Amino acid sequence: MLRLDNEAARRLFLHKHLLAEPPSGSGKGPDLHDLIEQLGFVQLDSVRTVERAHDMILFSRRPAYRPTHLPKALARDRAVFEHWTHDAAAIPMAFYPYWRMRFERDAMGLQQRWAKDRRDGFVERFDQILTQIREKGPVCSADVGEGEKRGSGGWWDWHPSKTALEYLWRSGQLSVCHREGFRKFYDLTDRVIPSAILDIQPDEQETTDWLCRNALTRLGFATAGEIAGFWDTLRPAEVKPWIEQGLKDGFLQSVEVTGADGSHRACVAFPDIAAEITECPEPTGRMRVLSPFDPALRDRARAERLFGFNYRIEIFTPAAKRKYGYYVFPLLEGDRMVGRVDMKRNQDSGTLVITALWPERGVRWGQGRQQRLEAELARVLRFAGLEQLEWTQGWLREPQ
Repeated sequence: MLRLDNEAARRLFLHKHLLAEPPSGSGKGPDLHDLIEQLGFVQLDSVRTVERAHDMILFSRRPAYRPTHLPKALARDRAVFEHWTHDAAAIPMAFYPYWRMRFERDAMGLQQRWAKDRRDGFVERFDQILTQIREKGPVCSADVGEGEKRGSGGWWDWHPSKTALEYLWRSGQLSVCHREGFRKFYDLTDRVIPSAILDIQPDEQETTDWLCRNALTRLGFATAGEIAGFWDTLRPAEVKPWIEQGLKDGFLQSVEVTGADGSHRACVAFPDIAAEITECPEPTGRMRVLSPFDPALRDRARAERLFGFNYRIEIFTPAAKRKYGYYVFPLLEGDRMVGRVDMKRNQDSGTLVITALWPERGVRWGQGRQQRLEAELARVLRFAGLEQLEWTQGWLREPQ
């Protein structure tokens, strides 16, 4: 069995997540489309502490990227569509046929689940909303449910027509055609998704094979649970037969991956993994600020095993119980996670405020590392359209 030492595993991991190579490229048009396809998807999130998560993810790989570029990929180029992986995401349009399984599973599961924890009456709104869109064009949630009692607006208190709208999107009958700000507008799917894409209708076996192969391509090495979790459509029990067949037929091989703590984990990989590691670029020494939702960190347990980096987002943790802060950004340098920084934009003063920085244990925060951080923060500053940095007193903290 092939054994990957921890350095080789980290190197391949970063290469697969497009974090080994020096950041470059236009970050728009075909270059952006190609980037998202290589990643598989980009998680969408509304929190804008500095810039939104999806914009930070793309910027960390393409410094020329700007937040106006992704909406054009959706609304103008139709290069991506919006749907669900483990959360809302921008997904390459070419992948749409393999989301039919997801639509069917959401159609069954969400109707049962939402009948228990949403307001009554959303199923009865389906025909009315579809007719409204068919006759009058795209709508957002504010355009439906006239006369219905409005709640808090949180996901737990949607009015029935808002729930119906989301259900019709999740089940594939509607698609997001564009956004205004961060507000989604929905249209009939056959008006949004190109007909050539809609004509492709893989069966369940073809879909399972595609999901597994494409997850492993982007992970490099993985367990059944990690393959299933990448797109979050399949269950591990559905991936295991695919792995067994792959090992039998020879298009997969067993590998043992060494973690940061010296432990070993049994995984599978494609047969060319050893050659691929040899060809991987040496990770750039440039420091990068990563989004908490970066693809490299989405699977927190996997990232911790490989890098010894324990990260938990603390948005929903009461302030008094937070170990770090509300929205703390990990720092990557070379093939190491070297720290995390708490920072936020002050739009009124055009300032990026650095509240705190925690080096990881064993990381010496010397002058050279500080200069690399400041160079990266200067790039973030320009990206966010701000003018200056502000370091609060006592910003450098002891490792935790």
